[in-house]
Amino acid sequence: MANSKDKFLKRRARVRRSVKKNSSGRPRLSIHRSSAHIYAQVIDDAKGATLAAASTMDKELKGSLKSGANKDAAAAVGKLVAERAVKAGVSEVVFDRGGFLFHGRVKALADAAREGGLKF
Repeated sequence: MANSKDKFLKRRARVRRSVKKNSSGRPRLSIHRSSAHIYAQVIDDAKGATLAAASTMDKELKGSLKSGANKDAAAAVGKLVAERAVKAGVSEVVFDRGGFLFHGRVKALADAAREGGLKF
């Protein structure tokens, strides 16, 4: 019987395979969610370079957030990563949720990134 870590890794591989297949050369907005923080990166896989990044650990956000592990913090990170990506010249991305379900903090980050100007 598969444990939760194995299920997560299998789901992440499935999502990543789908994202790479349907990306059409667009950079991907990759997220990672831990129990205490949330991280987001816009990655150009063709160049192997990170174009923009934001997290609840950033100096700009750290002081203004009550916690790094709630939907408000995720929305702030989504808005900040979208702002930085648009400044770097990226407007269309493909969303890579990793092995995380599109619910709660992940959904809040995605919605805020869309409001910030990213299309996906």
